[in-house]
Amino acid sequence: MARRPLPRILSKDSAQIARTQIARSRELARTAADSATDVLHPLITVSRGLRRLASAGRRRWAETPKDKRGPLLFLAASLVLVVALVPYGPLLAAITLMAAAAWQGRDRTPPAPEGPDESQAERLRSLYEALVPYFTTAEDPAPLYAHGGEWEKAFETHEFDDGGRVGHLVIRYPAYFPDGEPEARARIEQLLTAKAGRGREYHFAWDEEGNRLTVTVLAPLPTDIAAQRFVTAPGETVLGFTDPSEVQRTLPLSYGDEQRDIPPVVWRTGLRSTEPHLLAMGHPGSGTSTLLRSIALQALQYGDVLIVDGGGTGEYTCLIGRDGVLAVECSPAGALASLEWAAQETERRLIAINRARQAGDPPPEDTRRPLWLLLDRPTVFTHLTAADGRRDPQTLLQMPLRHGRAANVTVAVAEQFDSAEVLSDAVRQHTRARVVLGPAAPDQVRAVLGAPPHTTPLAQVPPGRGYARLGRGPVHRLQVPSTPDPYDDATSEADRQAVQSLLPPRTAPVDAAPVKSVEAAPVESVEAAPLAAGAVAAESS
Repeated sequence: MARRPLPRILSKDSAQIARTQIARSRELARTAADSATDVLHPLITVSRGLRRLASAGRRRWAETPKDKRGPLLFLAASLVLVVALVPYGPLLAAITLMAAAAWQGRDRTPPAPEGPDESQAERLRSLYEALVPYFTTAEDPAPLYAHGGEWEKAFETHEFDDGGRVGHLVIRYPAYFPDGEPEARARIEQLLTAKAGRGREYHFAWDEEGNRLTVTVLAPLPTDIAAQRFVTAPGETVLGFTDPSEVQRTLPLSYGDEQRDIPPVVWRTGLRSTEPHLLAMGHPGSGTSTLLRSIALQALQYGDVLIVDGGGTGEYTCLIGRDGVLAVECSPAGALASLEWAAQETERRLIAINRARQAGDPPPEDTRRPLWLLLDRPTVFTHLTAADGRRDPQTLLQMPLRHGRAANVTVAVAEQFDSAEVLSDAVRQHTRARVVLGPAAPDQVRAVLGAPPHTTPLAQVPPGRGYARLGRGPVHRLQVPSTPDPYDDATSEADRQAVQSLLPPRTAPVDAAPVKSVEAAPVESVEAAPLAAGAVAAESS
């Protein structure tokens, strides 16, 4: 008896083939529907006309007074009798009826005006005149751009929004324009942003081979996506959401009262990650603490979290005593003790993994559970410990940053722009995943991300709005999911319930007596230290 083969697990290639086949099937179905519409268009037109004629007849009958309905019926019956007795009368009546139905069922939508109207043409002419000094030289015998020239030759495609402003524009420019220089590009982008309409975000796509610049107005990213369980694999963290054209993946999310598929920015950590650590920069109120809180709620699904809060504003009070939260440190002494333990734990994991590999065994179970170190404004402790003559806590991050990927330890740092120069070299060198939140100058965005964004930054942005770049990948627009402090009075009830539903259960009371953290000891003694909640706590200063 033949046995039915088991369904195989889709690999990445097979999944791509399946997506291609689905897209091809949808395209075939769309083409078939368009063809059927073209073939049945006369029948659809006649049916629409008959429906309109019937509606007009019913309205005429309803408007006729009751005392005149009898003569009207007698007149209609006489006409029907005459048509029936005349040779070829029914055929001629049917042809006349079909012609009247076709005339009544025609498409009455007014045709779209060809070309821009007077106000739109004036906008395009203004853009053209503003670009003349940048796209022309005196040596050009036949300049494409000249004062009083024809803008139709320079602007190949143009679209306008409902407000009459430019929504999409394809600009031709001469080949001698230095489009490979960032400064030259920035001047053109700044000019187009000012002339096409401020207060919007523009995406600039430079085609250096074809000498084309495509300007597109971007729709605002959704800001009301609350914190929730994302459909991700272990080792994947959702930093936020971006434009549909930037990524090829979507996540099903609860968007208000409905379900939507939103494209995410996914940060992958673990043994095979090329950017295992994160640095987020921003101004006060830009949403960096919200980003760390969102990362913590996602990390607690599969690992343990150690939080060092340099701001001291109680942004992470809701995580104290929760299952998987090792500690929430707000004092310099507690931060030093916790980070010293984290460095020793990283070293212990490395030694245990190395011994297991030499023996031909799998890594120990206590080294497989991810350990997350979340630091919010660590430079505050740098100033405080320097004033007390103590060690800088950032120096204790060298071991987790350099060897954290092999030991399954991830570091995420959030800092403000005014303290960026105080960050240590280890933090700068080993945090390859970068995020910039809030209003920032183009130079600041470029300094943090290592590349300029292809969009124009806005002066006023909502909290959690910015840019993200993973390693040497492209720069994405980013909107962090709404993850406020549930204990804050300004938090709405919906956001508070969304965050509280993601919090793990409490395993220890908040006001419990703190346990002394692991003292500095040789690695052999640290190996026996248990990795559980409560093993690391704030040391009383």
